Amino acid sequence: MAFPPRAARAYSQSLGSQSISLRKVAPMHVCVLGAGIVGLATAWQLERRGHQVTVIDRAAPGSGASGGNGAQLSYSYVQPLADPSIWKQLPKLLLSPSSPLKLRPQLDPLQWRWGMEFLAACNAQTSRDTTAKLLELAASSRVEFEAMRAELSPECDFSATGKLVLYASQASLEGARAQLELQRTMGSEQRLVTPEECVAIEPALTGYRSHMAGAVHTPSECAADCLKVCIELTKALSARGVRFMSGVDAHGFVRNGNRVAAARTGDGDVEADAFVMALGSASHRLGRALGAYLPVYPLKGYSITVEVDPAPGAAPRVNVTDSARKVVFARIGSRLRVAGMAELVGHDASIPATRIETLAAATRALFPHASRLEELHPWTGMRPATPKGLPIIGRLGSAPSNMLFNTGHGALGFTLAFGSALRIAQALDPSASAA
Repeated sequence: MAFPPRAARAYSQSLGSQSISLRKVAPMHVCVLGAGIVGLATAWQLERRGHQVTVIDRAAPGSGASGGNGAQLSYSYVQPLADPSIWKQLPKLLLSPSSPLKLRPQLDPLQWRWGMEFLAACNAQTSRDTTAKLLELAASSRVEFEAMRAELSPECDFSATGKLVLYASQASLEGARAQLELQRTMGSEQRLVTPEECVAIEPALTGYRSHMAGAVHTPSECAADCLKVCIELTKALSARGVRFMSGVDAHGFVRNGNRVAAARTGDGDVEADAFVMALGSASHRLGRALGAYLPVYPLKGYSITVEVDPAPGAAPRVNVTDSARKVVFARIGSRLRVAGMAELVGHDASIPATRIETLAAATRALFPHASRLEELHPWTGMRPATPKGLPIIGRLGSAPSNMLFNTGHGALGFTLAFGSALRIAQALDPSASAA
């Protein structure tokens, strides 16, 4: 598989950093809090460097926000949610019950603080800076994910068929052109395509041609079943001696000066030399217990997963994002994952029937022959988002020195997991930090 130029550079740099880390790092016992894709990728990177690893999670690996996510690996198209266009959408966000982006104010100081920081980030300069940082991390993550696949050959319905981001109007397409040109300067390879070209790339869009003004085509994008990746990683790590404490809630810490001595759990204290907090939207609460402010708040999303009609051209093979509906489609084996919406509504884990019907309706509109939609397998997950859209990776000055953070990846958790895990492993390597 050919990598874009930035990914190729990251691959070379990654090989060099791995050889240094694997040779020089003194083995430690590292406790990873969280068994979603970010926590498991972190455990993977740490175990490969010879560390003893314990993974703690109150649920089974991959069963949180990772389990039914959008399945797209969006390495080259990473437009942050915090964008200047949000200002025009605010009335709809606050008032329309059908909006794909929804805000329901809570009596929650974190929500209000997060919301104000988010709006402050909705400017062109911040969006550009965030895009550059996300693309750099994504390129590294692609390399690390491919290295994992080469070593484990996981059964995860992986595909590399590219992605189309559809735009319904000429105005929205012109807005996409600006983001495309920005990403092109940062190494992404993508182009604007006409509705006719969209259909040539993905024949399942034939009936939707008249509803498209055009699309951004990124041929290098991929997809996989994130839950299957989590399961395969858990099996491999368990076989290599990683200890998993599933169904165990970490609720606090034992401190020794400026260090964490142990994580307090329902099964007793777990001592370690270093700790990594990868708890997604639950990170804020435990971070606060350590004196660290983590601006991580859940962006609630939904998905359905349906069996597809195997007839040629019935269901998409290419990843598709409907920018107007904020809905993504990803083919994972004989199934189609349809995911979308972003709700700032607190930690409400209910699944309203209207939201699931919205996803089913979007599937019927774009791909009327893809599936009978008999079994929808509805799901909801709390994407852990920061106001700017950048994950929090590494140490924080206000937290104990041996506590590292790997959280706040938003809707890009699967995409960024292995790159951010590499940064955590490097942060634990004194030689890498000095370099």
